[in-house]
Amino acid sequence: MNQVDNNISIRVKASSRYRWYILATVSVGTFMSTLDSSIVNVALPTISGKLQANLSTLQWVVTAYLLTISSLLPVFGRIADLLGRKRVFSLGFLIFTLGSALCGFATNIWFLIGMRVLQAVGASMLMANSSALIIANFPPKERGQALGLTGTVVALGSLTGPALGGILVGLFSWRSIFYINLPIGILGYLAAQIILPKDNPQQNNETFDFVGAFFFTLGMVSLLFAVSNGEDWGWQSSPILLGLFIGTLLLGLFVYTELQVNNPMIHFSLFRIRPFFIGNITGFLSFVAMYANTMLMPFYLQHVLNYSPTQVGLLMTFFPLMMAITAPLSGRASDRIGPLILTTSGLFCTALSFLYLSTVTTTSLYWQIIPGLLLMGLGTGLFQSPNNSSVMSSVPTSKLGVAGGINALVRNVGMVIGIVFSVSLFENRETTLLTGVNTPTALQQANAFVGGYHAVMYAGMGISILAALISLNRKGYIRTEP
Repeated sequence: MNQVDNNISIRVKASSRYRWYILATVSVGTFMSTLDSSIVNVALPTISGKLQANLSTLQWVVTAYLLTISSLLPVFGRIADLLGRKRVFSLGFLIFTLGSALCGFATNIWFLIGMRVLQAVGASMLMANSSALIIANFPPKERGQALGLTGTVVALGSLTGPALGGILVGLFSWRSIFYINLPIGILGYLAAQIILPKDNPQQNNETFDFVGAFFFTLGMVSLLFAVSNGEDWGWQSSPILLGLFIGTLLLGLFVYTELQVNNPMIHFSLFRIRPFFIGNITGFLSFVAMYANTMLMPFYLQHVLNYSPTQVGLLMTFFPLMMAITAPLSGRASDRIGPLILTTSGLFCTALSFLYLSTVTTTSLYWQIIPGLLLMGLGTGLFQSPNNSSVMSSVPTSKLGVAGGINALVRNVGMVIGIVFSVSLFENRETTLLTGVNTPTALQQANAFVGGYHAVMYAGMGISILAALISLNRKGYIRTEP
């Protein structure tokens, strides 16, 4: 940094509100990565035409991004614990911004997919360390509130992405959805350099577990690749079976390696901490349930109720809007009363939302859908912030990076499993309802769709109730001091 930046940094760090400046810096990275996840989907049809890509190839624009993030989250969490969180977080901004610029320059679909991988490397560096930076710099009585505000940023990124993406693609081109990241990324990097506290890398001569990282990364890529494509390619197909076998084998080797080495990438002793274990299990189940609806709801609204894409987009915003309102309030409340009541009631509220949505029909009105989405947003907002605070506050400060990586990994894997599970269950139920019908009418197809959707909603309710019951065992809540 130059002298001017150094003077600004000194003044910022001397402020009584310094921790909130750290939160603002972390929020820039959170908003950027969340925005990019939701903004790309809007542009996919346009990208397909401009780069002459079919649907099976085009899906890798999304899949490659997700697989890369999921496979690298614990890796960069561990690296940050060893080398410093500021260093890794700042570099994440640079790599994400570079990847975004190169995505905008893409002239063919495979170059775009490759640059999405680079973009995802930067995003994983940001996501793996955001919670760790907050927990390490906030006192216990304010951690829930801080993480709740982060939840609001996530919701705002999800809200802004589709609308902003549609405007940018309409006014400029699909490339503009990547260029919009450039000023955000540069601002985030500068803020990270000036505001984030100086790194204090571990001085205990711990080494990075390269063998474990290799097994984990390739194992996650293979397994999630197979799970993501199993429904389309067939679960009995050779590529899927091979992916499942290789992924399971490599992850088994990863576990064996971690138990043998002196400095493992993931300390499995963390899972002996009850709040950490319970929080990650319930977090995983909540995202499986949530994405079961997130995947199918737009198809129900558009194909059964015949709403326009604009109407669907507006209706779907009720979920993140309610979450954005609830998350900071529940986070603040968890600082006072603890996470148990809030997380458990949030999961039961989510279960109630699935029960409500299981009553929709082929003739449901627009306003009749809204209560279900509001209930789901309320339940998610009540659950996420206290749960994240519970998980991250229960681990030693020296393990915050890898703990944050695991927490984010659980979220991403839950999304993947939720989508795959919902599509598989839906299609099986829909096929069963149309058995014996050679040429179904539009009404029969709509009824079969709703029947399949109801089955998924009942399953989502069951998963949410299971998560709530597990959450009741959240005992031994430990807070680590920054």
